[in-house]
Amino acid sequence: MDDEKIISLFFARDERAVAECRGKYGAYLRAVALNVTGSPQDAEECEADACAAAWRRIPPERPRSLRAWLAKCARLAALDVLERGAAQKRGGGETEAVLDELSESVPAPGSVGERLDAEALAAAVDAFLKAQSPRARRVFVQRCFECAAIPEIARRNGMSEQAVRSLLHRTREKLRAHLEKEEIL
Repeated sequence: MDDEKIISLFFARDERAVAECRGKYGAYLRAVALNVTGSPQDAEECEADACAAAWRRIPPERPRSLRAWLAKCARLAALDVLERGAAQKRGGGETEAVLDELSESVPAPGSVGERLDAEALAAAVDAFLKAQSPRARRVFVQRCFECAAIPEIARRNGMSEQAVRSLLHRTREKLRAHLEKEEIL
């Protein structure tokens, strides 16, 4: 079923919408959550949480990309799991590694005017990513949004691990320069 039909089911408050989401995107949502938590059980819970969030928030929201919207929900649920400490020992360090990598390019949370800063940062990162090559954008999103490990990214993109590391480094440097130019850093 295509995304517009699934969204229409949500707007009609038809419970099949949740089943369609899980059927179409469940494996992807679990993969995103697993990359963050390191726990298959927590990943399944995050998949369910993402679909429950869709049920609660659609309507009134109408996602432009249901896949990306659900992935964001799964990722946030996974980060909540980490915050609660349920997956601290099982996370494999990948989430912490991603956050460390980005810390030099992206301002830390909790700064002045948090909400406005977060919105400006999101808009600036979005504009930056749109200007990157499809490969650089894909690799960056896989690492920084999906928290995928370097070997997994290399495999998925037909690249060597060193090529992935180099591309990510160059992309983070470009992001830093872009954020400085936009006066966000």
